Amino acid sequence: MLVLRTLSGGTEMHGFEIAESIERISGEVLRVEEGSLYPALQRLLVEGWVKAEWGRTEENRRARYYRLTPAGRKQLEHEMERYGRVARAVRLVLEGGT
Repeated sequence: MLVLRTLSGGTEMHGFEIAESIERISGEVLRVEEGSLYPALQRLLVEGWVKAEWGRTEENRRARYYRLTPAGRKQLEHEMERYGRVARAVRLVLEGGT
C-alpha cells in the first residue's frame, strides 16, 4: 500500500526514490529496506499495478523507473478502504469498545 500510495502522485520513481520518499514522509519512522522493496515492486509488476521502464538517474546510473497503472490506482483505493476498517477496529479495541 505504501509503495502504491507513493507512486500515486503521478511521478515516475526508481526504487531508491520510493524508499527515500516513504522514509521522509513518515518523519523518518518507516524505513523500507532493499530486501523488502524490490520483491514488493516485482509483485506489483506481476499484478499489473505498476509498470516499469529503464532509464538514467541524475547521476547517469541505470535505474528502473516505476509508475502506477489504472489497475494499481484501483488497488490502492481498495487497500486504503481496508486499512481504514482495520485502523477503526484497532482504535475500538484500544479504547475498550466505547
